[in-house]
This record gives sequence, C-alpha cells and structure tokens, in this order.
Amino acid sequence: MNADAAKKLSPETKKDFTSDQEVRWCPGCGDYAILNAVQKLVPTLGIPKENFVFISGIGCSSRFPYYMDTYGFHTIHGRAPAFATGVKIANPELSVWVITGDGDSLSIGGNHFIHALRRNININILLFNNRIYGLTKGQYSPTSEQGKKTKSTPYGSLDYPISATNLALAAGASFIGRSYDINSTHLQATLEQAAKHEGVSIVEIYQNCNIFNDGAYEPIVNKTARLDQTIELEAGKPMIFGKDANKGIQLQNGAPVVVTLGENGVTEKDLMIHDPSNNLQAFMLTQMDYPEFPVPMGVFRTIKKPTFEKMVWAQNQSVIDQKGQGSLEKLVQGSDTWTVR
Repeated sequence: MNADAAKKLSPETKKDFTSDQEVRWCPGCGDYAILNAVQKLVPTLGIPKENFVFISGIGCSSRFPYYMDTYGFHTIHGRAPAFATGVKIANPELSVWVITGDGDSLSIGGNHFIHALRRNININILLFNNRIYGLTKGQYSPTSEQGKKTKSTPYGSLDYPISATNLALAAGASFIGRSYDINSTHLQATLEQAAKHEGVSIVEIYQNCNIFNDGAYEPIVNKTARLDQTIELEAGKPMIFGKDANKGIQLQNGAPVVVTLGENGVTEKDLMIHDPSNNLQAFMLTQMDYPEFPVPMGVFRTIKKPTFEKMVWAQNQSVIDQKGQGSLEKLVQGSDTWTVR
C-alpha cells in the first residue's frame, strides 16, 4: 500500500486542516480559540477534506481561510455570503463556511447577511462579535454599546446597537446559536450542532479584541461570573443557571422573569423549558441581555425547512424535463439584437 492510499484510510486530524501559513492575529486575540475549535471539529464531521470551503470578507476574522488547509476565498468586504451562495448552488455537496465579523456582516454586509439567512441556503456562518472595528484600529461597530467612546466616537456613540441573533430571527434563519471564545467545550459543541444542521446556520461568537476593546464581555464570561451571568440552553430542559444552580427563567404575564428556586414556592416545574422550535421563545431569548438577565448561550432556534440550493436544482431539473436541455448558443443568438451606433 502506497503512502497516499494509507493516508486515505487513516482518520483525519486537526493537523490535516492546519495550513502552513503563519497565524498573524495579535497575541491573546480570541480568534485563536475559535480557529482551534474549528480545526478540531471539522475532522470529526465525516466530510472529505476536499469538500470543505471557507469564505471570508474583510476584517481580522477574515484571515481565517489562510489558516485552514482547505479550499477557500478571501473576498470583498461584506460580500462573503454572496460568494458562499454561488459556491453552494454550483456544488451542493460542498460544506461551505462563512467567516465574518460584526462590522463585515452587520454594517456594509448587512444586506447580503439577511438574504443568505432568508433563503435558507445550507451554509454555516460564524460571526465573530468583538463590538469594535479591530482591523481598522478601533472605531465603533454596529454592535458597540451606546455611549461607547472610540476613535470615531470620541464623545460616545449615539447609535443603538444591533442584535445579531434578533436580526437572524427576523430574517428567518433556521438555526441560530451563540457561544464565546474562551469556553472551548461549549463553542465546539455549538459549532457541531450548526455544522450538522441542514439549512443556514448562524453562530454568533463573543470574541475578545484585547488591543482595541479588551474586556468587552468580561462581566459576562469571566470564570467567577459566567455561571451567574450566562445560561446554557439545552433542548427539553428547564432554564436553570447560577453557580449554585438555584436560579431560573420563568414566564410571567407573557414575559421572561428571573426567579430563585425555593422562593415563593418556585420549583423546576415552574421554569421555562427550552424549545428551539418555538419562535416566540427564541425571540424572548434574543431580548435577554446583561445585566437584567443571564446572557443565553447555545442554540436559540433550530427548525427544518427546504434549502435554497436543493430547490434551485429541483426547479432546473423540472424545466429540463419539460423543455429539454437548453442551448447556450441558442440563448445568445436566438433573440432580436440591435446595433447601437
């Protein structure tokens, strides 16, 4: 057996998906943890290495395809979802991943982001959200909190921040999740669920930019606070959180409320049960934020509906069955033409 044949029989590992390019993010950047999680995940998905494609726009996160030993494109600012749509339609067998940031996807790329979600094309979108423009050296982004002082808002931003998960839900995304860079176990588990979902998936990843927005999520995700300030969503289980697992989310008068187990007779049976197929509940989760609520982590929504690329191919085949195989030459030459002088 030659070396190439032996390699095909052996399982792929993280090393097989690590390129020879020098990783050039700032030391301590949260992007390293995300890259590590993805490189560890993809060999476990049972997909041939040659079927992976990573596509990015512009920004710190968009260097990602260079570091994956797969096919990929480093494309135009905000337009990665459009490129990914074309790739997936051309070859539905490919596993297509979009790597983007809060500025790339929610500002200049907002339109492309929305339409990729509403079409339900079977691609995975990883949105690195550091609440700042890192590559261009620290301007406020669409997700920066109101009052944020940056180089472009020296007196504080007046903009209301956009919620990536709320926008995704409004656009009709069939899979919506959230995780954060320093919790590798949770991040990889969330990405795995996204990768196995048939349809568009969007995972918002809270990511620290230690140079231009250090500690943006520190009150939420630091080791001493995360159990009290986040809630990990598990389908079919009550919404419980807290370092003593004694707090929960209860629905009162149609709205979520934080309660303490044992107080006022509250038990686990009184808590909301996470149902990722429930649109109303998913909307409530997108509204829950620090400090009033624990920040939801995990899968907000997952539903089944036909994917765009399958409908395109089915429609094309239907037309071919009715009218026969088309001819590009007839298409070009078969209509009236004009000479413009």
